[in-house]
Amino acid sequence: MNAMRAAQPAALGARVAAAEAALKALPPWDLSGRVAGVMGLALEVEGLDAQLAVGDRLAVASRLHGIPRTVIAEVVGFRNGHAQALAFDALDGIGPGARVLLRQPARLSPSDAWLGRVIDPLGRPLDGKGPLPPGPLARPVRGAAPNAAQRARLGPRIDLGVRALNLFATCREGQRLGLFAGSGVGKSTLLSMLARHTECDVAVLALVGERGRELREFIEDDLGPAGLARSVVLCATSDAPPLLRRDCAHAAMAVAEHFRDQGRRVLLLMDSVTRFALALREIGLSAGEPPATRGYTPSVFAELPRLLERAGPGIDGSGTITGLFTVLVEGDDHNEPVSDAVRGILDGHVVLDRRIAEAGRYPAVDVLKSLSRTVPGCLSPAEAAAAAEARKHLALAAEMTDMVRLGAYRAGTDPETDRALSIAARIEDFLRQTRDQTASMDEDFARLAAIVAG
Repeated sequence: MNAMRAAQPAALGARVAAAEAALKALPPWDLSGRVAGVMGLALEVEGLDAQLAVGDRLAVASRLHGIPRTVIAEVVGFRNGHAQALAFDALDGIGPGARVLLRQPARLSPSDAWLGRVIDPLGRPLDGKGPLPPGPLARPVRGAAPNAAQRARLGPRIDLGVRALNLFATCREGQRLGLFAGSGVGKSTLLSMLARHTECDVAVLALVGERGRELREFIEDDLGPAGLARSVVLCATSDAPPLLRRDCAHAAMAVAEHFRDQGRRVLLLMDSVTRFALALREIGLSAGEPPATRGYTPSVFAELPRLLERAGPGIDGSGTITGLFTVLVEGDDHNEPVSDAVRGILDGHVVLDRRIAEAGRYPAVDVLKSLSRTVPGCLSPAEAAAAAEARKHLALAAEMTDMVRLGAYRAGTDPETDRALSIAARIEDFLRQTRDQTASMDEDFARLAAIVAG
């Protein structure tokens, strides 16, 4: 009797193990629908309405030039009983009736093995160096910002290696700074200087909607082997679909969050927020959203803070993400909608002026229009006094420039104006810096103090 009782659990265990093996051997169960229509950039999907939500990923069967392929798409809305989806690739080869399968939400698994690599927003390598080894933790591409009440405060000041920024837009670890510039004013060159010279543990670069020919130039000439070794570069060129350009920014933020949660000082460079907003506008219009200010849909201005607020300090005990975001100012209008919205979200703004660039002074930072909101917490009284005195002389010199050129002012008329013109000229010369030169913040403040004491 005892032997029979002992044999019963063993037999039950064997049956359970056999049932588990049989379940694992079953083919996976897929939820499928079909394409009901294609209009512009959007796909209409039917048959999955009860299972879908905005943000879900889909796999759409396609046949391009007779070759079967799968196109990944994302649900962006619902209309007339059908789900509206946008694809991460061209829609060529997709027609009504194409099979659609439900897939898992977008996730990335960054690791230290990603350092030195160039990837796309879907986590696929672009550098020909083989597959990316996944890390132990998969994190969502579109995450949430840390709890505001539990975030750490900003860290100490950080040396950006650029004299004009160190002196007049001093940045702290975990700060978010905007670089506002029109086209052809030196924005990309300034970005390359920041990538090479800023003090950080890891750099994450997001190239959103950039020219394809510039990728290798930026990596090989601007970053260099040493800069690339500590960096992860994510790229979606201007010819990429809008979803890919949008997710380039979110994926870069997810990679930066991975390293931040390990306690590292992360530098996030994003070029540019404007092209991220343009991608959002294309997505919103394709989903049927009404245009608002200058054609931008309301969702653009809701999405911008969701992205930008993810940068900054993490929860107490973790690292920081110092975010530098370029904003391509359309028509040199610094009050256009995207610039105005981003300036209100970030912790400071740096303005690049076309007239300064045309005069041959690079970086073409307009000191008087640039501002860091964290300066009071990171400068000594002597440094703050030197910077304020320099601004005063630069403002007076700028006010008198036209009068001097017209001959309406003669030297010796006003001693204060004469001193301002002299000191401003020396400051302008001091701010000149080639992209290969590295500045030192302590030395720069000492030199500035000597100039204004002059």
